[in-house]
Amino acid sequence: MNHKNQLLKLTVLAFLIALGVVISPILRFEGMCPMAHFINITCSVLLGPWYSLACATIIGIIRMTLMGIPPLALTGAVFGAFLSGVFYRLSKGKIIFAVLGEIIGTGIIGAIVSYPVMAFLVGKTGLTWVFYVPSFICGTLIGGSIAFVFLKKLAGAGLLKKFQTMLVSKAYEDNSGVISNAVSIAAFGVICYLVISILTSIFNISSPVWTYVAFSSMGAFIVAGLVYFIVKTVKKKQKRLM
Repeated sequence: MNHKNQLLKLTVLAFLIALGVVISPILRFEGMCPMAHFINITCSVLLGPWYSLACATIIGIIRMTLMGIPPLALTGAVFGAFLSGVFYRLSKGKIIFAVLGEIIGTGIIGAIVSYPVMAFLVGKTGLTWVFYVPSFICGTLIGGSIAFVFLKKLAGAGLLKKFQTMLVSKAYEDNSGVISNAVSIAAFGVICYLVISILTSIFNISSPVWTYVAFSSMGAFIVAGLVYFIVKTVKKKQKRLM
């Protein structure tokens, strides 16, 4: 890698750090910061796991220093950032695996590590080992969904591979087929259901309306995935007959 390519990588890294600091307050409360996960996954796909780890660490330090955010800014970001990049590389460029790495790294590992940090270093009481798991998973599901849609759009337009090549990162073709795309669309329904269920549990909302909304959202996305599969399959058959 020459000096020019390294400079470009560092410039993109600096941009993502600045963007992460600016947008992190969106939808944020203690234990949930969806936009941080969006940045983690995007950086992992564009630059790789080590740059993503550096990005999450620097953003966390800035947020702790300038915004008074507790150490959750680090424990709730660094593990997911690194695993997101690792899973993306191991899967040979499957964006859904980058999201899965973020969910496992932050939603499970980061949430569990946050307990001793907040309990013994910060002195917060009333915590358990799984106290932060629901909110961390909810945040990763929201941020991961946004990142997935964003990156899939880039990949579909041929821009993702172009950006990766420019940055001298490992570039992958978007080889996702009709079935995988249909399953991904349907998976958003499950994500919506989980997010709504977790949020209603966190805020102790017992209204049956939200249960209806959760199931309706899941059903709508599953139907959308089925319609997408049928339409694309019919179009493929028509092209073969022409």
